[in-house]
Amino acid sequence: MWEYTDKVREHFLDPKNVGTIEDADAVGEVGSLSCGDALRLFLKIDKDGRIEDAKFQTFGCASAIASSSILTELIKGMTIEEAEKITNKEIAEALGGLPKEKMHCSVMGQEALEDAIRRYRGLEAAPAPEGEIVCKCFGVTDLQIKRAVLDNKLTTIEEVTNFTKAGGGCEECHGRIQEIITETLTGKAAVPAPEPEKPAKLTNIKRFQLVTKIIEQEIRPALNKDGGDIELIDIDGHEVIVSLRGSCVGCPSSGNTLKGFVERRLKDTVEPEITVREA
Repeated sequence: MWEYTDKVREHFLDPKNVGTIEDADAVGEVGSLSCGDALRLFLKIDKDGRIEDAKFQTFGCASAIASSSILTELIKGMTIEEAEKITNKEIAEALGGLPKEKMHCSVMGQEALEDAIRRYRGLEAAPAPEGEIVCKCFGVTDLQIKRAVLDNKLTTIEEVTNFTKAGGGCEECHGRIQEIITETLTGKAAVPAPEPEKPAKLTNIKRFQLVTKIIEQEIRPALNKDGGDIELIDIDGHEVIVSLRGSCVGCPSSGNTLKGFVERRLKDTVEPEITVREA
């Protein structure tokens, strides 16, 4: 399980400024339920451009709730110009630090604040992400990855995943993420890795062995990190039947976990024809 600071625990167990502002002057939104994290930030701004009040609604983990809570505390009393300088690093530092795997929660807070300020200044909505979609699981573009690399001095795929979630699902984009890291840090285009050879048609026995291996070595450890678990029930041709356990049971994003993570990973590593359903 994650190691949280006392400040993170305080803002998770007793979050400040939860709720909505009916007559808000600006509302910023980031994320989506399909990606597992979402944040809506409400701002009340006085005639001098100072933030009188800030509230939030979030769907996410302990770090997402704590990051949203501390953000509202940080910006209340600030002018818009002061608030727009808030960085994800400052959000994390105000919490006494976040687990490296949860840094994307502080980034989500920064992006929601940026969106709210854009809307306050007259834009109807935040601009759609520009650039090439690199991570299809979480909709992260190459420009978003480059920004994270530059702003936070990232050097590895794992660090990029921690800050943007890119590469945290099926991992199909890891090669492209590494290229972007190299290009961003060196200013030179990376040499793309050769395309992997397509696997031969599998027998039923080999398919069962591979599915079992991927669930035990990759999928189960990933779910265990957040208190979840998975059990392989049966394999009927290309249909894999599983049962989610632990914190995955009853989780609103369990459908996305099943299709967006488990099924996609098995499609990529075993056979593209595979489908997954819960028993």
